[in-house]
Amino acid sequence: MKDLLITFAANTGHNVNTVGDNTKDRNLSGDITNIVNGVIAVLGIIAVVIIIFGGIQYMTSSGDSGKVKKAKDTILYGVIGLIICVLAFAITNFVIVNLLGNS
Repeated sequence: MKDLLITFAANTGHNVNTVGDNTKDRNLSGDITNIVNGVIAVLGIIAVVIIIFGGIQYMTSSGDSGKVKKAKDTILYGVIGLIICVLAFAITNFVIVNLLGNS
């Protein structure tokens, strides 16, 4: 019966996975890309949270010049972190695709 199914699948162009045939098309570049993109996404979310936190600090500074400066610095550092995350995403995906092949 198994041979009949495989022959049928070969004639119709479909792939048949039989019981115990758990092979999957896995590639190293796809796994690395997923891990790196996940880490960069988490860091990007943290950068956005820092920007929001700086905005809340700015709104609650009540005009105190020290608090305003601290809030602006927090927002600036959050924006810089977000830019770094976007650049890291682009660079790492470019390098992974060119070094390890298309994922």
